[in-house]
Amino acid sequence: MKKLIALFMLSGILMFPVTTKAQDADEQEAADTTEVVEQAAPAPAAPVVIDDEIIDENKGFHQIIKEKFIEGDPTFMSPVLICLILGLAVAIERIITLNLSTTNTKKLLAKVEEALEQGGIEAAKDVTKNTKGPVASIFTQGLMRYTEGIEMVEKSIIAYGSVEMGRLEKGLVWISLFISLAPMLGFMGTVIGMIGAFDAIEAAGDISPSLVAGGIKIALLTTVAGLIVAIILQLFYNYCVAKIDSLVNDMEDASITLVDILVKHKLTK
Repeated sequence: MKKLIALFMLSGILMFPVTTKAQDADEQEAADTTEVVEQAAPAPAAPVVIDDEIIDENKGFHQIIKEKFIEGDPTFMSPVLICLILGLAVAIERIITLNLSTTNTKKLLAKVEEALEQGGIEAAKDVTKNTKGPVASIFTQGLMRYTEGIEMVEKSIIAYGSVEMGRLEKGLVWISLFISLAPMLGFMGTVIGMIGAFDAIEAAGDISPSLVAGGIKIALLTTVAGLIVAIILQLFYNYCVAKIDSLVNDMEDASITLVDILVKHKLTK
């Protein structure tokens, strides 16, 4: 019996290393197979992350304006755009006209005085008639009344100066109209858009944050557009007003100097 037990123990001792080695060999073979499969298998594709900010940066200014115009509903954005186009057209026309009306008054006065000394009133008239601008036109009207006396010259200059001032201010009322009209149209679009947003909320029967925010965003775009148009036109309007003030000051100073020159010429005759 003891020999049988000893035989079983010896057999177990001899079989254990063999079994362990076999298991280790199987595990090593499985690990090698797994490594080969992993190396052979293609690596999973990395997820592509698209950044909205990068896409927005690639968009041009014109594309962004176009998208906002469509988001704000062309029905309400179109009148605001028309105000901008018409206002800019009038403003550009006024700027060109005012710049062409600018005259070097000192040079003109020197020519008129020289013409009076050399050729008299008729020579001075030729100088003013061949010169463009409101100042030269006022001088022409004053010289035409020279034979009626200095007082008539002054009255003629004052009366015709008012006419020229009205011509310079022509068109400014339209720019002012578009400056006031653009924000009003934008605000009207916002109010109508808000009404539509509340109608959508009522139809849905639930106050959804996305629904409310989207409706308000679209509605407010018209107001933003109206304010931007008003700001742009206001800059042009202020430039035109400043230019007109400068021309009127030149007209007044030059008219006073012309009267002094005519008085001096009459005294020296």
